Amino acid sequence: MQASLLGYYSHLALRSFRRNPGLTALMVLAIAFGVAVCIMTLTVYHAMSGNPIWWKNDRLYTVTMDSWDPNSGFTRGNAETHLPPPLMTYRDATTVLHAGLAERTVVMFESSGVISGTGGPPLRTDTRFTTGDFFPMFDVPFLYGSGWSRSADDPPQPVVVLSRSMNERLFAGANSVGRTLRWNDHEFRVVGVLDYWFPRPLFYDVTEGSFAPPEDLFIPFAWGRALDLRSAGNVDCWKAEPLDTSEQFFNSECVWLQTWVELPDRASRERMQAFLDNYWAEQRRGGRFGRPRDNRLTNVGQWLRDQQVVDNDNRVLVGLAFAFLLVCLINTVGLLLAKFLSAAAITGVRRALGASRRQVFMQHLTEVALIAGTGSALGLGLGALGLAAVHHMYAAAHLGRPGGYQELMHFDRTGVLWAIALAILATLAAGLYPAWRVGRLPPAVYLKSQ
Repeated sequence: MQASLLGYYSHLALRSFRRNPGLTALMVLAIAFGVAVCIMTLTVYHAMSGNPIWWKNDRLYTVTMDSWDPNSGFTRGNAETHLPPPLMTYRDATTVLHAGLAERTVVMFESSGVISGTGGPPLRTDTRFTTGDFFPMFDVPFLYGSGWSRSADDPPQPVVVLSRSMNERLFAGANSVGRTLRWNDHEFRVVGVLDYWFPRPLFYDVTEGSFAPPEDLFIPFAWGRALDLRSAGNVDCWKAEPLDTSEQFFNSECVWLQTWVELPDRASRERMQAFLDNYWAEQRRGGRFGRPRDNRLTNVGQWLRDQQVVDNDNRVLVGLAFAFLLVCLINTVGLLLAKFLSAAAITGVRRALGASRRQVFMQHLTEVALIAGTGSALGLGLGALGLAAVHHMYAAAHLGRPGGYQELMHFDRTGVLWAIALAILATLAAGLYPAWRVGRLPPAVYLKSQ
């Protein structure tokens, strides 16, 4: 019985659409544009604000210590953050590395070098110098081979891991494990090739751009000192001290290293925190750490919030998108009311023939639901086209290289479902008043005019 009534109401709605095709099209388009804008903004916002390694949020912690200027706290831009610097000095980071208290420890920095010796022209590429725990700690997928073992960290072995895109450029995508290349005139042997991997945001190093692509080469961390390299990323210094030689730089108070630890349980976290506090006290007695003690173990989710990966502009953009959807729905309410009232004579005849107010209300609400569903479906298509257009625009700006903001421009199921559900529910809610209003009209007025 209910199914037959729904079919009857749907039939009446379709007939109503044919009587006013222009008005119906306006309502569908208004909803579609509102849904499309919300899908695009929610998709990007959700990708930017998400935790790309959420399943390890209670295991992975970045290590920070406030080794900054005793007279002023660390600043971001022109504002003091009231947080320790996001990076560590070489002395402090390697102390954590050699303590051996974590299940895994990663110390790393970004550099830049030139690849040669593969048969093609020299190629400049971003390179990450890191410890071998990087790959299992961050669940990095491999297409060929694997990362290097801890024994290859110290003394550093001449091994390298390539990104998938770099392997395609150098070796046409073939299994290159065992092949050699030259990086800044030093020979390295390929031990692994990553599969497609693009964490959004780039949580392990937000200082160089939260949505930058991962590096194309990964080399053991200790090669940094062996080759007298300095970071090509952020280097923040507060103390007036000579930095002319590599030795002076490595022993300085400049912060430039990311440090992460994997601590699987509360006991391991307490041990690491106690170690940091004891080390801080020892260094303070030696004349360092002039600021109040602030040694932190910060999980990934809190780290992204502390570093303001998603700024207020993005939140404002989401608010504007919903405001636009609200304007579209308000216009739809006006159009629905005009449409229903224009057909009030037909409704009056139905009422005179015995249709109840409830039946009239349900008939018009069915019409609203069909409009909402059609508008949402069209909005889904428009949203997909919009995301694809922005993706291609950013991809062209990056010359086709994977990574960057274009990687955010893809359908995010959570954002899409939220936007469509909200649009359908909001349209149904918006249609309640016009459907109720037409059901309250006295049929006698319209019967006399027929």
